[in-house]
Amino acid sequence: MAIDMRQFHQTFFEESFEGLTVMETELLHLEKVASAGGQEAVSADPEILNTIFRSAHSIKGGSSTFGFGDVAAFSHVLESRLDALRDGRSLPDRRVVGLLLLAVDCLRSLIIAAKTGTGADQNAIEAVRVQLEKLGDESIAVPETGKTSTRTEPSTTKRWRIQFRPNPRIFHTGNDPLRILRELSGLGKLKTTADISGLPSWDQLDPEECYLSWNIELSGSTDHAAIAEVFSWVIDDCLLEITPATRAGPMLSQRSVAEAVAAMDAHANTLRVSVPKVDALINTVGELVITQTMLSQLTTNFSFDNLSKLFAGLEQLERNTRELQESVMRIRMLPLSFAFNRLPRLVHDMSQKLGKEVDLVISGEQTEIDKTVIDSLIDPLLHLVRNSLGHGIEPPSERVNAGKPRTGTIEIRAFQKGGNVIIEIHDDGRGLQHDRILSRAVMNGLIPADAKLSTQEIEEMIFLPGFTTAEAVNDISGRGVGMDVVRSNIRSLGGSVEITSQNGRGTCFTVRLPLTLAILDGLSVQVGEHIYILPLVSIIESVRIRPEQVSRLAGGGELFSMRNEYLPVIRLYELFGVEARSTDFTQGLLVIVEADGKKAGLYVDDLLGQQQIVIKSLAAHYRKVEGISAATILGDGSVAMILDVAGLINMVHSGTARRKTVDMVNSPDSKYFESHGQSPDVSRVI
Repeated sequence: MAIDMRQFHQTFFEESFEGLTVMETELLHLEKVASAGGQEAVSADPEILNTIFRSAHSIKGGSSTFGFGDVAAFSHVLESRLDALRDGRSLPDRRVVGLLLLAVDCLRSLIIAAKTGTGADQNAIEAVRVQLEKLGDESIAVPETGKTSTRTEPSTTKRWRIQFRPNPRIFHTGNDPLRILRELSGLGKLKTTADISGLPSWDQLDPEECYLSWNIELSGSTDHAAIAEVFSWVIDDCLLEITPATRAGPMLSQRSVAEAVAAMDAHANTLRVSVPKVDALINTVGELVITQTMLSQLTTNFSFDNLSKLFAGLEQLERNTRELQESVMRIRMLPLSFAFNRLPRLVHDMSQKLGKEVDLVISGEQTEIDKTVIDSLIDPLLHLVRNSLGHGIEPPSERVNAGKPRTGTIEIRAFQKGGNVIIEIHDDGRGLQHDRILSRAVMNGLIPADAKLSTQEIEEMIFLPGFTTAEAVNDISGRGVGMDVVRSNIRSLGGSVEITSQNGRGTCFTVRLPLTLAILDGLSVQVGEHIYILPLVSIIESVRIRPEQVSRLAGGGELFSMRNEYLPVIRLYELFGVEARSTDFTQGLLVIVEADGKKAGLYVDDLLGQQQIVIKSLAAHYRKVEGISAATILGDGSVAMILDVAGLINMVHSGTARRKTVDMVNSPDSKYFESHGQSPDVSRVI
C-alpha cells in the first residue's frame, strides 16, 4: 500500500522554518564578528559553519524526499557554497555573509510557496542562485610560509557611503556644498539624499546659514583617499564620514522589513510541548480519576456518617481541578524567545538601510507567556523596534559629535512581575524631541498653538492615529500608523504600554501583558442586581466616600479628592443603564483603578470577592463593545461582563462617557446569553 507523504508535510515545514531561523542567527553572528574586528574576512568557528551546513542539508534532504524540487535545487547550490566555507576553500566575509542571508530569504520564500501553493519571485531567486554559483569561481591563494592569503576580487568597482554634514556657517568661508557634490560626481555614479531634518520654520530661516546635510552613495573605481581629497577644503567645517558600503544583493520583490518578520511566523499555528509537561498533565488526570471514583463510591451508599469524607473528597476534587488548570496553562506557555528571535534580522536589515550602527541586546527571553499573547505580540514589537531605529538611534557621525559611541544600543528586557510579563524596549538615542512633537501637533490641528501640555501629555501624542514627526514617507516611517497599532494591539491583549524619555539619553517603552488570555484574576463587584468583573491588575484600592471629598463640575462630571489628587468618578449604574441599589455615595464604594498611567474611581454598590474566571470573547458572540473587554460565566450559570478599565478611563477623559443602551433582545447572538439562563438585557452595556 502506497504511503501518503502529505501527512508529513506539516512536520517538514515546521522543521525547515526552525532550520532557517538557526541559519539566520548564526550568519548574523558571523557578520557581527567581522564587523567588530573591522575585517572583511574572518576565520569562523567550525561549529558555527557545521550548524549552518546541517540546517541546509536537512532542508535539502527533506525537500527531495517530499518532491519540492525548487527547494531542493536551490538548497543544493547553497549547501555547496557552505561546504566550501567548511573546508576552507572560501572565507566568510561580510559580502559573502550578506549573500548567504539573501539565500536564506530565497529558501524561505520557496518553502512558503510550497506550503501555500503560491508563486515565488523566481527572477530574484535566480539572481541569488547565480551569485552563489559565482562564489565557487572565486579563489583564495594558498598561503605560503610567511605570506598572507588574499582573495581575488571579481571587479574593481567599489561602493562608498558618505555622510556629509556641513557647519551651518560654511557659506561664510566661501565654500559651496553643491560645488563639492558636482566634483564628487566625477569619481563615479552618485546617489544623493538630502537630510532636511534641521530645516527651521520660514520665519526663523537665515539665508546665510546651511541647514542641510547629505547622505551619499558613490559607485566607481576610486579609493578613500580620492574621495577625501574632494572634501579637503571643508574638512574643518563639516562632519564627514566615508565608509565602504556593503554590496547590495538582489532583493525579493515582495520582501519588506515587515514581511521578513511576518514570514518567520508562518508556522505559528502549531505548538510543541515538552514531555515533562505532558507527563504532569497525565498524572493530574490520573489523580482526578481517582478522586471521581472515590466520590462515586460515597454517593452509592451515602449516609451522614460519610459527610466528612464527602467534604474531603470535594476539597480533593477542587485541588485536582486547579492542578489540571495549571497543567493545561503551562502547556500553552512558550518562552518569549519565539518572538524575540525575529528581531536580530530586522535590526540588521534596517540599520544597514538607514546607515546606522546598532547593537541589539536581549535578556529574559526565557520568560514564559501564553502562546496566544506571543502570536499577537509580534506586530507591536516590530513597530517599537522600528521606532527606536528610525527615530531614536542617531547616525554614527551625530553620535560621535554628541560624545556618544558610534554604535547605538537597543536593549530588550523581559521579566515576570506578579501576574504580568513586563517587556522593556530601551534605546540610547536622542530621546523624544518635545518641541518637534508639539509643533507637528499644532501643524496638524491636534492642539491649539497656545496649549500648555505636561511632559507626559506630549509624549502620549506619539500614540495618536496618523501622528508622525518624520519629514518624508518611506517604507520605515512617516505614515503615522506604527505607534497607534502598538497601543491598540497591546490593549486588545489586556495590557498597557508606557513611555519615558530623556533628551539626549534615549527612550524606554514599557509593555505590560497578562500571562494568559484564557484565565483572569478578577474582582466581582455588584451594581444594582448585576455583577461585573474588574481585572485585579487594574485595581489600586477601594475606599469609602465622604461627601466632602466629591466635587461636581459645571458640565455634570464629578471628581474625587484623594491624597492631593483629583480622580474622575464613573457611576457604573448610569453608564450601563441599570437600577442602582443607592445613588448616595456614602452607601457604596469607590474602586480606584489605573490603566495607561491614568486613574479613575468606579462607583459600585458592593465588592463580592476575588476569583479566577474563564474569559469568553464577547466579539465572537455579539460584537466588540466599548468599555467591555469580554464576558464570563459565573458559578450559578449567569453571565457577567468583564470591564475594560483602559477603555472606561479613556471615555471619561475624552468626555464621551455617557449612557448608551444596546438592545440585544432582537439579536440572534442574544441566544448565547439565554442559553446560560441569563436574560439578554443583562448585556445592556456601553
